[in-house]
Amino acid sequence: MAPLSAQAARRLREAFAAHPSAGLLHLATAELESTLPPPLRFARDIARTYLVRLCHTPGVDGSAQIELVPPPTEEELGLVALEAPPMKGLEYLNAAVLAEWWTDLDRHVREEIRGFTGGAQAYLREKNPIWRLVGRVTLHLAENKRDDARPFAFMATYASRLSAQGRVQHLPLARALGEYAGAKNRTALVALLSPIQRATERSPLASELVESGEIYQALAWTPREAYRFLQDIPALEDSGLIVRVPDWWKAARPPRPQVSVRVGDQAQTKLGAAALLDFSVDVTLGGEGLSNEEVLRLRGQWVEVDKEKLTAALGHWKRVERQAQGGTLSFFEGMRLLAGAGLPGDSAAAAPEPVREWTGIVAGKWLDDTLRELREPEKIDVLPPDLRTELRPYQAVGVSWLRFMTRLPLGACLADDMGLGKTIQVLALLLDLRAGRRPSTEPAPPSLLVVPASLIANWKSEIARFAPSLSIWVAHPSESEVDPRDENALDSALAGRDLIITTYGMLARLETLRRRSWNLVVLDEAQAIKNSGARQTRAVKELNASSRIVLTGTPVENRLSDLWSLFDFLNPGLLGGGAAFSRFAKELARREHNPYGPLRALVRPYILRRLKTDKRVIADLPEKTEVKAFCGLSKRQAALYQQSVRELSEQLERVEGIERRGIVLAHLTRLKQICNHPSQWLGDGGYDPEASGKFQRLAALCEELAERQEKALVFTQFREITAPLAEHLQGVFGRPGLVLHGGTAVGERRKLVEAFQRDDGPPFFVLSLKAGGTGLNLTAACHVIHFDRWWNPAVENQATDRAFRIGQKRNVLVHKFVCSGTVEEKIDALIAEKVELSRDLLEGGGEKLITEMDNGELLRFVALDIQKAVEE
Repeated sequence: MAPLSAQAARRLREAFAAHPSAGLLHLATAELESTLPPPLRFARDIARTYLVRLCHTPGVDGSAQIELVPPPTEEELGLVALEAPPMKGLEYLNAAVLAEWWTDLDRHVREEIRGFTGGAQAYLREKNPIWRLVGRVTLHLAENKRDDARPFAFMATYASRLSAQGRVQHLPLARALGEYAGAKNRTALVALLSPIQRATERSPLASELVESGEIYQALAWTPREAYRFLQDIPALEDSGLIVRVPDWWKAARPPRPQVSVRVGDQAQTKLGAAALLDFSVDVTLGGEGLSNEEVLRLRGQWVEVDKEKLTAALGHWKRVERQAQGGTLSFFEGMRLLAGAGLPGDSAAAAPEPVREWTGIVAGKWLDDTLRELREPEKIDVLPPDLRTELRPYQAVGVSWLRFMTRLPLGACLADDMGLGKTIQVLALLLDLRAGRRPSTEPAPPSLLVVPASLIANWKSEIARFAPSLSIWVAHPSESEVDPRDENALDSALAGRDLIITTYGMLARLETLRRRSWNLVVLDEAQAIKNSGARQTRAVKELNASSRIVLTGTPVENRLSDLWSLFDFLNPGLLGGGAAFSRFAKELARREHNPYGPLRALVRPYILRRLKTDKRVIADLPEKTEVKAFCGLSKRQAALYQQSVRELSEQLERVEGIERRGIVLAHLTRLKQICNHPSQWLGDGGYDPEASGKFQRLAALCEELAERQEKALVFTQFREITAPLAEHLQGVFGRPGLVLHGGTAVGERRKLVEAFQRDDGPPFFVLSLKAGGTGLNLTAACHVIHFDRWWNPAVENQATDRAFRIGQKRNVLVHKFVCSGTVEEKIDALIAEKVELSRDLLEGGGEKLITEMDNGELLRFVALDIQKAVEE
């Protein structure tokens, strides 16, 4: 796909900056024929559908007062949401959001029409001629039950005016030639007939009707002639024509006999991935034989029959049936068929398009009942007696879902938003699994929990608080002197334990852990295995366990490579091998309709994600508010900044390739450091507050917090500035604070968190973004300050969520520091626009985008706007 042009990108930014609905309308008018990345193409399709319905709304032909255009049903919008391509914020997209898009767009359009001279017709003509309503031509197809040989009637009409009753008058198209006769009406006649001219370029049937002159006559048609017309409806409507046909025909899903493929009717003794599903193929024709006609009447209803395509579809699925071992499919193969993803080993996305059109794949009774439990888990009836807390309703549902998945057993991804209590749900599950064991059975092996090192203390604390009866052992030198490389010592350490906790790094180093069999393996912060080639990812995938669970607070469906790596651990084989999945993803991207629907349908049963912004899930979490804190530069900072840009310009002339990339990244880091404080770049240790606009801005903000006795978290991506920031803030608050970075010992982190969480604890906590951005409960703070900016907004949001979690009783205010007129302001704009960028761009991150700029673009990107940066 060709990249979005700079001009189109500029137009889109301006339109969406004015109003989101203005942006949607712009997509379906000014950019109607533009090549767009998948997320924007998806949004344009929504707006196009709206405009099509608007054009068919009574009153739109001549009145500025336009009726409300009701959105599609919730079910229809839910299906549309499933068609969305991978994009940032996808986890928030649902029928309710799409309905809000629709109603906002409808309100925006009707308000603009009210203030537009000439009303709706002139307004839409101004937006894009394709939506013009003056003199719309309508093509009618109706049943003619008085003629058995030619049971259909065709006529083209046009609408030139309203009747006395305020209704559109349809006249035979031939009348238009007389009505618009004369030179003065030539423009109106051209406007009327131009959609027909466009249709001749897209539809052979329309071309034939125009060339023969039959477009101006009423015609009697055979079923085959009517079928040609019905097949061309999309092309005719895209040309700007209105098409009216009998209610029984729907262009998106015409009534037709299909090859019916049923998977999983018979109950299974083995569950989950080990199940073998029965597989049957039949043709659903209601007992009637095939006809040579493309449209025939079956049981009083006209249905579509394309014998050649139907036969091809039947042949395809019969071949699949013969290839299926013993007439059965594995559970994952059945799931792939139901999702439309095909079987592993297919060339790409399974059956070709004509076969998919004439096929209906459905779950049989047993499989349908199983999938219903996956989609709609019921709340657990009895809580584990040893759980020392009461689960919230959505948490009880989550535990029930996890229990159902582990019993099947199938891999499960608990992707609840950060702060919704994934830890509690896992602990309840572990207690439930222990309580469900029969005393007479052989003891089950322990479960294994793999976490980042910084989260060991957090898990130990949560277990001690909520599930103290669980017997645990931590396989990490910071927690135990037992050498886990010694098999005998390890056997003794594991004996009688319910749960073993280790880190990704330890697991990669200890073969003794990887060789063991585990009851349940749980990965926390599972984004740690998103890189399929990393050592720790390969180590995790060596594990042998009865069941697998991953926990992540970030959306897992947005980056396809991350999604594959995660599911290659959870449910190996479901998405096929890496190379096969890459081919499958590329094939999906080329599809015109619902490109990513099969993939989303394939993985969705194994993912449970609830959002804390959804009031139906949790009502006691306050909203967070984000504000930009723009800062100026001191004169010293401005001089150093400009010097750095000059040096970069000189060096770019002498280097290329990987050396150029290294120089660019080094200078970007240097510019960020200068924006923070000159001493950070110079390394002189001075850190005079007056020498940095940010230090001054931070002092002004925190003086107010100190007066209100409110606590703050301060995040920076640079470890070296954490201590100077803490010293600066100590002078502002009059009390020392806390510092946490990558060099902070694992055992020390818990003490720091506990100290900060006390009511009389330190007033501020300075954290490096990587070390403190995940896994910590810091709800004592109601202010989060991002002193400098990371490239990825998801990383910043994770850091913010240290304060925006369950237990927070106050509104969380997020302050994002930005130096005006500098590369930081450009980065801020880049972060804000990321949601609109194509997936290809996001795969590389912001650094890749900037390092691949040519020299001129790069220098403009980092150039200092001295007037904005330095405030006299």
